[in-house]
Amino acid sequence: MARTQGDRRRRDGDGQQREDSEFAEKLVNINRVAKVVKGGRRFGFAALVIVGDKKGRVGYGAGKAREVPEAIRKATEQARRSMIRVPLREGRTLHHDIANSYGAGKVIVRAAKPGTGIIAGGPMRAIFEALGVQDVVAKSVGSSNPHNMIKATFAALSALTSPRAVAARRGKKVAEILGRPQTEAREPA
Repeated sequence: MARTQGDRRRRDGDGQQREDSEFAEKLVNINRVAKVVKGGRRFGFAALVIVGDKKGRVGYGAGKAREVPEAIRKATEQARRSMIRVPLREGRTLHHDIANSYGAGKVIVRAAKPGTGIIAGGPMRAIFEALGVQDVVAKSVGSSNPHNMIKATFAALSALTSPRAVAARRGKKVAEILGRPQTEAREPA
């Protein structure tokens, strides 16, 4: 097979080809669960993974298996399938503040000035890093369960809209939506 410069495939140890990952993968949580059977306990693992391209797309996935690597692989595959696109302002922060909840997990996400950084804890930090957000302030209120925090954060991010989308929906110009005065050509006096 001829190798081209644009070919992003690489051979792994078994000689099989796999695609190089252009996504950032973050392991948020691993939970060991036990099932009691006749001969004793059977242990399994549940993994929670965040995947993002650092350009406005992010997804999460949960996977369960008897071994940790297999659980992580399953979670990563699910995360890649469930990716959403989030509109970013200037490629570094959100367009507006938003609050949302899932179950007992409530989150408040606010846009921030340049240089603020990511002020968020635990799973929310992993989401914003994978998303490519540089300046954001987020607070989790209520449940600290990583599953509920992630689902509440994704519900908030899914509800975000850009001024361009609002203008298109209303049939107006972006300047009208943002409340900026329109510059009109003045007649010479």
